[in-house]
Amino acid sequence: MKRFRLFWALLLLATLQTAPILAQGVTYYEVEEYTPTVYMIAVGETLQEYDPEASRQTVVDDFKKTHRCGFQQSHNPQFIFATRNNRFALGIGGFVNLRTSFDFDGAMGNIDFIPYDIPMSKGYANKQRIMMDASTSRVFLKAIINSQTLGKVQIYTDIDFRGGDQFSYIPRLRSAYIKVKGFTVGRDVTTFCDLAAAPQTIDFQGPNAYNFAFNEMIRYEHSFLKNRLTVGIAAEMPSVNGTYGENFSPIYQRVPDGILYAQYAWGKERMSHIRVSGVVRDMYLHDNVNGENTTQVGWGVQLSGHIGITRWVDIYMNGVYGKGITPYIQDLAGSPYDFGYNPENPEQIQTMPMWGWQAAAQVNIIPSRLWLAGGYSQVTLDKHNGYLSDNQYHRGDYIFGNAFFNLTSNLTLAVEYLHGSRKDMSGVKNSANRFSIMAQYNF
Repeated sequence: MKRFRLFWALLLLATLQTAPILAQGVTYYEVEEYTPTVYMIAVGETLQEYDPEASRQTVVDDFKKTHRCGFQQSHNPQFIFATRNNRFALGIGGFVNLRTSFDFDGAMGNIDFIPYDIPMSKGYANKQRIMMDASTSRVFLKAIINSQTLGKVQIYTDIDFRGGDQFSYIPRLRSAYIKVKGFTVGRDVTTFCDLAAAPQTIDFQGPNAYNFAFNEMIRYEHSFLKNRLTVGIAAEMPSVNGTYGENFSPIYQRVPDGILYAQYAWGKERMSHIRVSGVVRDMYLHDNVNGENTTQVGWGVQLSGHIGITRWVDIYMNGVYGKGITPYIQDLAGSPYDFGYNPENPEQIQTMPMWGWQAAAQVNIIPSRLWLAGGYSQVTLDKHNGYLSDNQYHRGDYIFGNAFFNLTSNLTLAVEYLHGSRKDMSGVKNSANRFSIMAQYNF
């Protein structure tokens, strides 16, 4: 626990400050002016002067200023119910999304395009595959409370239909959090993820070196220098997956993952930024030989960002390196490689080194309405003391190209090509290809 005293000291120090924050993500140009339907409701208050148009605009401004953009983020709600004094406003929105995909020259069993899951041999059963999927459709609620005591309070929750096996359409809670005075408490995208560092893809998974994942957390963020510099610190629920062997056993985790980041933004509406992030993990397991509990320290660092070269060209990137951080690298999430036993001494356990990077460019032919994007992403899992056999994962590659067209502010059409490959420790390599089209209607 000593190694985490600094982290908890910083978290305690952060709680002594309260100020508005710059939300993760960047502000993009709107397709059209945001004009939701706003229902003003009287709840017993007596107002001597009431200007309906001014009240509606105040409500709309609250939702615009608190909107978070970035990878897989929802649009602003189309329907808002608000009290006339604007102390409470509830937005209801969502979208229906249908993706149709065709795999060729290699097909994987996953509904998402995950290089880790590419089969290492091609045969009649996995040569081609067609899929139609609406499970990423979404419904969300967002409430904004203007409290005299706490200031502006945001409450957000959303669901999609990814809660079970493929095509089972069981509702799944994506996020459910409260944001107040710089704190985020609940379930949200992990703090290690830079939401604005990856372009949109039809593929729900996205680039395999990215780290979009949900987690339960307590997070604090604070902005300085007119919101150009933002720092954040979080304690998040640990998820540990390792290979224990005969001499070690899994036990309940006892220490949350600690995550820190610092981000500097510049340009119009602070659309460009660079972020440095770090994660430290204290992973508990039981030593069967000595009859004692022991720990392994996992750690990772990341450099990420989004640079608006001009209004017409955007660059996205992230690079991550660490040991024992499978939950924070897309392609390795859920794999048993946070740690493994040492083949040269099975009574020892060791964390596994891993890294990944992705870079992409987006050309805005008609800004906010029509754009083309493409990029490359790679993840590598390396041996340590000879651990990992010839048929285990070594590297995954992910290449994409797509085009998105906002036909209206509510209707989006898109087309995408994906190529991926998996290489095992033995050097054996196989690949897969996917062509997808998408239609999404926001409400």
